[in-house]
Amino acid sequence: MEQGLCTLWNLSVDEKLRNKIANSDFLPLLIKFLEYEEVQVKEAAGGILANLALTASNHNNMIEAGVVPKLAMFLKNEVEGSKVIKNEATNALLELAKDEYCKILIMEEGLLLVPLVGAASYKSFRPPLYSWPSLPDGTKIEKNPKPSRFGASELLLGLNIEDNNVNIEEGKRNAMVGRTRQQFLARIGAIETEEENKSRGGLPSNPRFTLLPWIDGVARLVLILGLEDESAIASAADAIADASINEHMRVSFKEAGAINPLVQLISHPSDTVKLAVLRAIQRLSISDDVCQRLEEQNALYSLVDLLSNSEICKSLTRMILDILTQILDPSKEMKSKFYNGPVNGSIKARSAARNAARNAGLTGNENVKVASTTSLETVNVVDLLDSTILSRLVDIMRTPSPDLQRKAASILEFASVIEPCMEKILSIDLETGLDAVLQQKTFNDTESEIDMQKPELYALEVEEAGHAISAASRLLTRLLDFEQFCHKVNASHFTKLLRKVLKSDIPLYHKDWVAACLVKLSYLSVPNFDNDNPINLEVTLYETIPRLIEQMKTSYSREVEEASVVELNRIISEEVVNSTRAVAAEGGIFPLVKVLENGSERAVEAALAILYNLSMESENHAAIIAAGSVPILRRLVLAQGSHWMRALRLLRILPT
Repeated sequence: MEQGLCTLWNLSVDEKLRNKIANSDFLPLLIKFLEYEEVQVKEAAGGILANLALTASNHNNMIEAGVVPKLAMFLKNEVEGSKVIKNEATNALLELAKDEYCKILIMEEGLLLVPLVGAASYKSFRPPLYSWPSLPDGTKIEKNPKPSRFGASELLLGLNIEDNNVNIEEGKRNAMVGRTRQQFLARIGAIETEEENKSRGGLPSNPRFTLLPWIDGVARLVLILGLEDESAIASAADAIADASINEHMRVSFKEAGAINPLVQLISHPSDTVKLAVLRAIQRLSISDDVCQRLEEQNALYSLVDLLSNSEICKSLTRMILDILTQILDPSKEMKSKFYNGPVNGSIKARSAARNAARNAGLTGNENVKVASTTSLETVNVVDLLDSTILSRLVDIMRTPSPDLQRKAASILEFASVIEPCMEKILSIDLETGLDAVLQQKTFNDTESEIDMQKPELYALEVEEAGHAISAASRLLTRLLDFEQFCHKVNASHFTKLLRKVLKSDIPLYHKDWVAACLVKLSYLSVPNFDNDNPINLEVTLYETIPRLIEQMKTSYSREVEEASVVELNRIISEEVVNSTRAVAAEGGIFPLVKVLENGSERAVEAALAILYNLSMESENHAAIIAAGSVPILRRLVLAQGSHWMRALRLLRILPT
């Protein structure tokens, strides 16, 4: 067996032969050979798989056969094996990692792609040899107030002699282990030795990466961020962005101390470094814990200062806005006004954790208030969001990008929740920004030939426009709470724009704030607001009725279904103009018939009343019958229940 595999190993160098091997039934056997006890068999099987991975067309077959977890097993710290099989496993996985999907699979197996920046780059590494020790995330270890007689308390840092031992959570322990290993290798010059570079050099198509277990990989990337080589820093930041695929990895980078150097690098003179660093922060900021750490490290000031420069490229602007939107979330600020505590977790739990850490000899930044996740607790938002940045956000709202418009509007909404910021908001020309968002180009080009030829692209554009319009409508609704803004705003102009949006093709779930804003604008102009008001009528036809029908179609709750049908019946019974046509046009007949079969007594009664009103127009008869109403109505009549008379009346109208 060993000789046969070695022969195949040599033959697999030929591209034609390795394609035959990959497309045959021999591939699953190769993967099984990786589990053999004989080292030579494993090495030969690994070498064949590494050669097969050189051909991109073989990747799908190899991934589907389950090669990734088998090869990843050899590269984990707890697994011992020969250098040959580890080298071949690394080569194979690096080739497979060129596929983005496979890269994620490799990371899920606990391995990280780490750039090889060259041993010379690590010469600039300067460990803090004589500083008092701290955890990787910056948490300091307090000195023992009662030092031992012979200095053991300083030698055995982190241990309490009189109290319990330090109880460090697992994430911090892993960060400490990884940092210790990587800094030790850097000190002795053992990182990326010539032998390691030569072993990776056998694959000229991918010579710049290696694979490390995630604990070491996270620590290595954080260490590279502290070097002087700009290309190395950019590569490490890109790798951090790629590795931030889940909450576990994002928190791991936070615990390893990646946030502080990333924040410092925001102001780096190199645009390449800035792009890579902001991309890493953007991916990390998906985590609420990372957002809180970014606030503590005063990242907001650096981001806002960079955004204030109108000459930065569009990609930088997009990433900065994305990060600020994650941190300056209006929903978090609203929650803080009604719930004086963190959005996730409790004050008592966090205080207990902080007290436990302090008792164990661990202290964080004393200036940080742990009991809140909102930026109000760590930065002065009034000073942060000055007139310059607010005007810049309005300028961004005037750009033709719906994504940038949405993010700028969201940040302005956050500022509008903070009363001291309102004076600055009212002093800028915000109406022009709102006007630009509500007049989306997509709605003016719906009849163009390009949209008809590319319906998928048009649907995507409508979705993006809907997000932007929803954010702008929400902002406008907030601003209408302030009398000074109500006096200066052109209510009739925005009413006209919002009415047009309400009748547009944007998804229904984006119209809720549009409708709310319209109602508010109408109430300000006409205090005696009633159902005969044309705006109220349009809100009913284009938002309320479609929303109720959508709830009937999608809800699994009988209570929600009943409430939707009853409310819909109330609207129709009030003889709202064109309400029955709106129900039919939105496809409400089929869910109404379904309610007859499975709904509650109250819902069935309301559904029968609606269908009876719909049957008054003969054009609806075909849809009512096609929905399967006739057999259901007959069963209701024969059952002689409380609704049999209504069912009979409906049956008599239908052409059955």
